[in-house]
Amino acid sequence: MGKVHGSLARAGKVKSQTPKVAKQEKKKAKTGRAKKRQVYNRRFVNVTTTMGGKRRMNPAPTAGP
Repeated sequence: MGKVHGSLARAGKVKSQTPKVAKQEKKKAKTGRAKKRQVYNRRFVNVTTTMGGKRRMNPAPTAGP
């Protein structure tokens, strides 16, 4: 069996320390065709061209000046 990083006695330490925040009420999210339409509009219709030129889905951080 593999080694464990740290003792299991500390498992869940951070989650138990985090303060509980109540969930907020939100509008119902769109589903199906309506959601696809929303995503299409966000990605391709009302895009503003940035400094880098073409907009990429998951860009890696680039070394700037």
